[in-house]
Amino acid sequence: MRAIPEVAADLGLNWDDLEPYGRDRAKVPLDAFPTTEPGKLIVVTAITPTPAGEGKTTTSIGLTDGLRKIGKNAVLAIRQPSLGPLFGRKGGGTGGGKATVQPANDINLHFTGDFHAIESAHNFLAAMADNAAHNGDVDGFDPLQISWRRVTDAEDRALRRIITGVGGRSDGPLRETGFDISAASEIMAIMALASDYDDLRSRLSDIVVGWTDDRRPVTAKDVGAVGSMMVLLKDALKPNLVQTIEGNPAFVHTGPFGNIAHGCSSIVSDRLALSVGDYVVTEAGFGADLGFEKFMDIKVRQGGADPAAAVVVATVRGLKWHGGVKPDDLTTPNVEAVHAGSANLRHAISIVNRYGLPAVVAINRFPDDSPEEVAEVRRAALEAGALAAVEAKGFMEGGDGMTDLAEAVIDAVDHHPADVHLIYEDDDRIIDKVETLASNLFMAGETTWGPMTRTTSRRFEDNGWNFPICIAKTHLSISADSRLRGAPEGHSFPVTELRIAAGARQVIVLAGNIMTLPGLPKRPNAFDIDLTANGEVEGLLGT
Repeated sequence: MRAIPEVAADLGLNWDDLEPYGRDRAKVPLDAFPTTEPGKLIVVTAITPTPAGEGKTTTSIGLTDGLRKIGKNAVLAIRQPSLGPLFGRKGGGTGGGKATVQPANDINLHFTGDFHAIESAHNFLAAMADNAAHNGDVDGFDPLQISWRRVTDAEDRALRRIITGVGGRSDGPLRETGFDISAASEIMAIMALASDYDDLRSRLSDIVVGWTDDRRPVTAKDVGAVGSMMVLLKDALKPNLVQTIEGNPAFVHTGPFGNIAHGCSSIVSDRLALSVGDYVVTEAGFGADLGFEKFMDIKVRQGGADPAAAVVVATVRGLKWHGGVKPDDLTTPNVEAVHAGSANLRHAISIVNRYGLPAVVAINRFPDDSPEEVAEVRRAALEAGALAAVEAKGFMEGGDGMTDLAEAVIDAVDHHPADVHLIYEDDDRIIDKVETLASNLFMAGETTWGPMTRTTSRRFEDNGWNFPICIAKTHLSISADSRLRGAPEGHSFPVTELRIAAGARQVIVLAGNIMTLPGLPKRPNAFDIDLTANGEVEGLLGT
């Protein structure tokens, strides 16, 4: 690895202005950001995720290295991975093979402490809300009307629904509550969207922690928690500078979930990267129907830079899965299944085009992909409106295996200007926004509204919370039913609950049976993770 001051120097950053965290990472204070003409943003999305994995992060990292290989001043800006899934079922969030960000083990674990700060601020606010209700500090604030749940970064199903305060009045208030995973915290979402410290303070002040007896919202400002949260979060708002395995600059910052939260890295990290790079590669969580939609309708709408192009990652294995092939048979050549599953790829491309962006398909290549299957993916992509469909070999070859994709992306950015437009208007009703997403992006035949959901939407609007929509649904299907593969049409889209995230400026819409705190699988990755006698971490990145 290169010394991190060298990486900073490549970007024109003054090392004396930065805050080193050891020898291989540094934080960049907001007042150290250059004020140059911004570069061009490239967002990486994908087909609907499958158990086989699509390699979106690996492609993002490899594309950055590939762009540098062809002489472009490219910078990477991605999310920090969450601890919970790492010890559970998913692998690390730092790429794979020869396309990784380093130091991978540390980034996947404690890194610079940002996640701990966010979790601490979130749970401190929970304590302040309980304390305010216990002491009667806010008129009419009943403990049973507290809506702010606590968070943990462990996948602990036993904490989904709990009773607190069982020791008596001095330990109260006694109430039913629960935990969410920290990556789903509203504070995590706020950190990814805040433009500066003033904006962060404003957003934290607006967080709704509960309701009074007459249905007035109680905020973090009302319970006196904002100043202390600002102190806890002061360093976490600063982007983290690291490098790819090829020594190229990378910013890794914030980590909201893609199926529960908006799933994008921070606006300030993008702004920093765009000020020091001509081309910036970033990533939107999960597939085009979730992460990319939220990237546009939440992140861009709230001040994020307009992207110039999108890369849609697809794999032969993934398309075979969407074509009905069982997981054990995904390595067996099956052109017909690729053709059937390509409906999902076509839909992902159509979503990108719907927002006015040129699309380039990255075919993340596996050794057992047959030439005929790859040709079928390319044919389907071009027919669906992609400008190009190029094999991506970053895992095996690093930047050398990504130069063809890099050339195709540069052609898209430089010769096919984006015409960015969002899918709904700011002042559309909440119900109309949800139904627009359901019919246009999720291809639902109808939207069904659960008990009190319509009433809740009107109450939110009456409070001035006509915000963008953050859909929380399964990531394994375009629909809200994880069993429906490919590009299902005409299904019912069930809205089961609405939650307000007033600080993050969004309305969270739960669709179907969605969990906000996953549980560990029967055989978690944790069984294989250990520390060797010589202090080396093994088994951390999973498979």
